[in-house]
Amino acid sequence: MIAIAVDDEPLMLGALTKAITASDDIASVADFTSCEAALAYVKSRSVDVAFLDINMRGMGGLALAEKILGLCPDCKIVFCTGYEEYAIPAFKLHASGYLMKPVSAADVQAEIDNIKGAGQSRKLLTVKCFGPFEAFAKGEKLTFKRTKTKELLAFLVDRNGAGVTVAEIGVALWENDEDQKNHNYIHQLFRDLRQSLEAVGAEEIFERNNYFYSLNPEKIDCDYYTYLKTGKPEFHGEYMSRYSWAEETCGLLWEKRAK
Repeated sequence: MIAIAVDDEPLMLGALTKAITASDDIASVADFTSCEAALAYVKSRSVDVAFLDINMRGMGGLALAEKILGLCPDCKIVFCTGYEEYAIPAFKLHASGYLMKPVSAADVQAEIDNIKGAGQSRKLLTVKCFGPFEAFAKGEKLTFKRTKTKELLAFLVDRNGAGVTVAEIGVALWENDEDQKNHNYIHQLFRDLRQSLEAVGAEEIFERNNYFYSLNPEKIDCDYYTYLKTGKPEFHGEYMSRYSWAEETCGLLWEKRAK
């Protein structure tokens, strides 16, 4: 792979370039301290992957990524930053990765491995669980007819591939499973969810086996799933913060962080 690294802090750029160079998958890496110089480089040759700091002087990493993708649509973008608040704009750009500084060689290799495997296991949905829950497809936020439809999707994501029944969903979303009206409403929510997923070509993530409903985690790019596997991105105490049923998982994440 041909790579570029862009960071306007020379020390950070040096560390990032060293981490990228450590990968056997990288044939060459060009590093730049200015967005304009990096863009001029991409105009003259094809680049496979760009590792970009977000908070830079000049046009900044997000604008640079848009321009790079305009010139080289197949280039994969990996953002490297110390600021979590940029996660949603990065997801909207359909970035291939999002690394928190300081970036290690292992972090870089994990992103490269993910890029290499993208064709084998195509991600149909991107979800953000750390902080408020959000879901994206093709770089845009998913829209839902009902707020409970979005919460249903969040609950299924939280289950990480495990199947759940309508009764279990009722307990989580309404803290009871006795009201048959709630059960009927849940079936309506599933119809809404399928329509939202079909609208963006992501219906394959939804699975049903008899009375059990689940999502296929292999088709979802999720910060929570990545954290369970790699410990990245860093967990700072917020997980699906709008949903009370998510507190149990949040507690487990705190325990993992403390180890």
